[in-house]
Amino acid sequence: MSQKNRGKVGKILIGILFLIICLGIGFLLGNRFPFLIIGNQNHTDSVNTSKLRVLEQYIDRYFLNDVDEQNLEDYTYKGLMIGLTDPYSTYYTKEEYTEMIESLEGSYCGIGVLCTQDTETGEVVVLNAFKKGSAYEAGIRSGDRIVKVEGESIIDEDLQTIVSKIRGEEGTKITLTIYQAETKKYKDFTVERRETENETVTYELFSDKIGYIEVSEFDDVTADQFKEAVDTLEEQGIEGLIIDLRNNGGGVLTSAQKMLDRLLPKCLLTYTEDKSGKKQEYWAEDNQKFDKPLVILINGQSASASELFSGAIKDYGVGTLVGTKSFGKGIVQSIFPLQDGSAIKLTVAKYYTPNGICIHGTGIEPDVTVELPDSLENPLNITKKQDTQLKKAIEVLKEKMQK
Repeated sequence: MSQKNRGKVGKILIGILFLIICLGIGFLLGNRFPFLIIGNQNHTDSVNTSKLRVLEQYIDRYFLNDVDEQNLEDYTYKGLMIGLTDPYSTYYTKEEYTEMIESLEGSYCGIGVLCTQDTETGEVVVLNAFKKGSAYEAGIRSGDRIVKVEGESIIDEDLQTIVSKIRGEEGTKITLTIYQAETKKYKDFTVERRETENETVTYELFSDKIGYIEVSEFDDVTADQFKEAVDTLEEQGIEGLIIDLRNNGGGVLTSAQKMLDRLLPKCLLTYTEDKSGKKQEYWAEDNQKFDKPLVILINGQSASASELFSGAIKDYGVGTLVGTKSFGKGIVQSIFPLQDGSAIKLTVAKYYTPNGICIHGTGIEPDVTVELPDSLENPLNITKKQDTQLKKAIEVLKEKMQK
């Protein structure tokens, strides 16, 4: 063999030896570190392939567990909306959109409770147990906390998923594990699902001819319930009225418009302005009005339509706001249904009080500031004796009634 050929063979042997060493090191590292570092891969896709498609290929090729394709698709859309960094813009699956519409319409098949979710504990807090609902009949009350549904913990689930589990076919039953605020004990309740209309308005006649109306949210059914409450109390001879919007997170703008129309003569109630500067006005449409002393109760959880309502009352000087500063949500969302039954909700405009004030991020300051006692364990289950804000509202109203 010539010297030249021996040199070629030597290079080949060195190359093979180097490859063996690399494979050996790779084997040792592979046993030491249970993962693979994957660099740029040559895919069959063209240069114009979208990043989303590339990610799908990585998942198909390397992801260890099974993939729920529908779940992956849904969260792709949800992620797009999250990228707007607007907490009020979101994507709804077909099922979520159907449930949301039922909620806004105020009629659904369930157990008759209005709930929110404690962001710290994950527990579902009952804001209101409707007196005509099966939950109330079973003994569930405002301030109680739902911790399990059919024996399974719901702590790590979002509110929409939990609501879906609680609702169901009329006549069927569901078992809930409840932490009761009054007894401070856990108890199981088996409750029948029924066709239920949200009881968004409750009212009663206090002593000294004072009317009291509590509005928990602004649904499609709320305006009619509110008008019925005002009419009934006036028939009972009230000389002043307290409207309680505390912990009311808002709802349908047109419901607030119709309710204000019952209290105010024909006037501008609010207006919105979109990204192009286009304005839309909302008016009280007739001259019917409430001509007695009026007090509105608000707090830090009074938001959106509650602030629209309170802002109009304050701007026209027809009522006194008592409590603490409101939440400060002065923006409007619109819902856009999609062809497959899903939908998106987008923030589309700011709204302004009649005097041209946008309260977004600032809230509405009450005319009379009153805090609840710090000693209260559960402000959602407060008694009238403990309620310093309601006491002050009655005091302010009596002063107005005597003038």
